[in-house]
Amino acid sequence: MATSDARAVVDLDVTGPTISRHLYGHFAEHLGRCIYGGFWVGEDSPIPNEGGLRLDVVEALRALDVPTLRWPGGCFADAYHWRDGVGPKHERPVMVNTLWGDVEENNHFGTHEFMALCELLGADPYVNGNVGSGTVREMSEWVEYLTRDGDSPMVRLRKANGRDAPWKVPFWGIGNEAWGCGGHLRAEAYADLACRYATFLHDHGDNRLYRIAAGASDDDLTWTEALMKAISCLGCTARPRGVFQGISFHYYTFAGDGIGKSSATDFTDEQYYRTMVKAADIDRVIAAHSAVMDAYDPLRQVGLVCDEWGTWWQAEPGTNPRFLHQQNTLRDALVASLHFDIFHKHAARLRMANIAQTVNVLQAMVLTDDDGGLVLTPTYHVFEMNKGHQDATSVPVHLVEAPEAVEVGDDRLAPLSISASTKDGRALVSMSNLALDREATVRLDLRGRAATATRARILTADKPQSHNTLAAPDAVAPTEFDVELRPGALGSTELTAPLPPHSFATVELVLG
Repeated sequence: MATSDARAVVDLDVTGPTISRHLYGHFAEHLGRCIYGGFWVGEDSPIPNEGGLRLDVVEALRALDVPTLRWPGGCFADAYHWRDGVGPKHERPVMVNTLWGDVEENNHFGTHEFMALCELLGADPYVNGNVGSGTVREMSEWVEYLTRDGDSPMVRLRKANGRDAPWKVPFWGIGNEAWGCGGHLRAEAYADLACRYATFLHDHGDNRLYRIAAGASDDDLTWTEALMKAISCLGCTARPRGVFQGISFHYYTFAGDGIGKSSATDFTDEQYYRTMVKAADIDRVIAAHSAVMDAYDPLRQVGLVCDEWGTWWQAEPGTNPRFLHQQNTLRDALVASLHFDIFHKHAARLRMANIAQTVNVLQAMVLTDDDGGLVLTPTYHVFEMNKGHQDATSVPVHLVEAPEAVEVGDDRLAPLSISASTKDGRALVSMSNLALDREATVRLDLRGRAATATRARILTADKPQSHNTLAAPDAVAPTEFDVELRPGALGSTELTAPLPPHSFATVELVLG
């Protein structure tokens, strides 16, 4: 097998921006089996549950330190009316989910159930409100219902429904994909609506909302500029922190042939590399949005939020194509590891990211069946291996000697990706070798602080199509691997890591 040499300098004593834990956020939509059959099985299910919430799913996700969970959509958010999902379950009206499969939903999973889920996970709730088919009053009252104490109509309604104390809700989305399923609006028209809605999303008591305006698809900078202009025109005087505090964008990865056009598990080398080229291009997209925002907000007070990202393949054969249930291979895991390196790079502007989606839909962490089976996906393991980056300080990585780029049509893919961070006297280094047929011997010159390795793990398999099933749940799972540390020049430490093809590795270090 061919081997490439790579060398990088990691400055452990040079502090960069903090990597917000919310860059490791999640997304749960009323879509397919994400909620019903995923998170929610109901109180009468033989599958172990707490108040209807499936406990093996909760237990698996708790190991990821899930920081944020976005709900109820997605496109579903702009069709969801929150009052239908509160009160006694037998009195809640059945609704038709026309967006995702035209199925009937009994509304048994609503506001109280979502907040209970967040409490079990230890996650901050990110509630996405309804702009498309809702009203300003409806959204304003939902905020009041969730977060206000004392006495008011919504407080009395919440207490009547069994919850005396208000919840903390840090994040609030003002609609979703207003350029598409959220209303097919022009950017300027939505910007006016976003300002109007945000004005009536009040901070109650000590709850402080981080209001997120629905932004672009991919690199459509028109939306970002329209929203930044709206803030600029208002002079940020509507409230001390501005009318909204974040602007979102969505970015999905596929094999260059369009969203949902190719198989999750049956792909060629060319499709693999096309996928990685598309995944890597999010670097350019984030930089472009950031440049527009910098022109209006040089102090970076408004955050960029990628609240939907991940791979999008064909639905698995035999499943409802509108349920977006897809398998999850080593290729998907490497898309995730590459995204995280790029997110870390842009941590000064990028404040949150939410993978689509957490259970049973698109690039999921967990796949379940109705008989109690549960599978952890390769992407799950990337989140677990990388969780030490949450709220850590990014440190610069300078690639001095890089493996030869892979020619992919007219594009060139850098096959090696590395990021690093420090926190609480420790460091975490993450490395991805995206090459299909070449090992990478990576030598890291760790400078600025003494370092000793405590744990090195690697995620790989015989082929990038490998994935986990109920019959083979550990086909792609992390294992321990050996790295070499020895004294380097001028008091540095040299770390050598042999990365096999299509692999992701993390090295945990104790710092002196």
